[in-house]
Amino acid sequence: MGAIRLSGIEKWFGELQVIKGIDLDVADGEFVIFVGPSGCGKSTLLRLISGLEETSRGVVEIDGKDVTAEPPSGRGLSMVFQSYALYPHMSVRENVGFALKTAGMPKADIDEKVGRAAEVLKLDDYLDRRPKALSGGQRQRVAIGRAIVREPAAFLFDEPLSNLDAALRVEMRFEIARLHKALGTTMIYVTHDQVEAMTLADKIVVLQAGNIEQVGSPRALYEKPDNLFVAQFIGSPKMNVLPCTATGDRFDLQGKGSGVYPYASTASIPTKLGIRPEHIKVVAPGAGHLDATVDVAEYLGADTYLYVGVDGLEAMLVRIDGSEEIAEGSRIGLSFDESRLHFFDENDKAIRA
Repeated sequence: MGAIRLSGIEKWFGELQVIKGIDLDVADGEFVIFVGPSGCGKSTLLRLISGLEETSRGVVEIDGKDVTAEPPSGRGLSMVFQSYALYPHMSVRENVGFALKTAGMPKADIDEKVGRAAEVLKLDDYLDRRPKALSGGQRQRVAIGRAIVREPAAFLFDEPLSNLDAALRVEMRFEIARLHKALGTTMIYVTHDQVEAMTLADKIVVLQAGNIEQVGSPRALYEKPDNLFVAQFIGSPKMNVLPCTATGDRFDLQGKGSGVYPYASTASIPTKLGIRPEHIKVVAPGAGHLDATVDVAEYLGADTYLYVGVDGLEAMLVRIDGSEEIAEGSRIGLSFDESRLHFFDENDKAIRA
């Protein structure tokens, strides 16, 4: 069992408060990802759960037991760090089983647990190699194997893929997803990369300045962000944001374009409109919500990104099919999918019916 509950968690470093009263429930077997910009408190929150940092206020519970005052060794958790921290003079087999050996476990039991971990992580052929003979991805799998053999209540991952190149990160994302499915163990994972969060998580926790901005599934955060910060942080490329006003059932983009405003019955007044790049269609000038000039066209194979300029407004990004060819300097119209528009009030909160 690996259910984790945080109640009123705060962390102070002297006069500086870095975690500001966090409440969070992580269900047994859930894959939860903490994501946010550098300095938002995600790694600190993970260290508070693990016991590597002392909690200033609040309660950490694991399977209903208050472990706030327990040392890391008493919490039944395993942590995988950004650094592999492998012993260079030991083989993979010895590295994976080292914690069990120091705990005095019989050799036969250690061999059995190391063998099972190696099978799950596809390390069978590397057990007698030393770390210097492994690739970065293989070393990270060894570090994960060292955590697996302890059979923890939950795994804690602190940016485990940030040292890998792009291709290896994609490979290791798959390996970690496969591992979670195979083990069914609770996992809490910290990353600054929202693509990792979107592809791996059952539930994403978006943090900013020590506070939780929103908690939900990847789809919920992408399609229904609670505020402008979440709207622009989740999604790659990020959401376009334009100044907006509304009168009755019509919105206006500083006289550059207009459309149907669906929340005329609410008291909230929009100040910003958000539209994701893939929800904009290129049409003839004058036939859409805005007219724009293509400044740069980035061909990426399956997709092309158009960086476009609209007089008097922020530059925008449009995502189109890679089979379309639109020359730089072209004058185009931009038609928004009005069912996919997001409106935000003066406090950057999402406006909904």
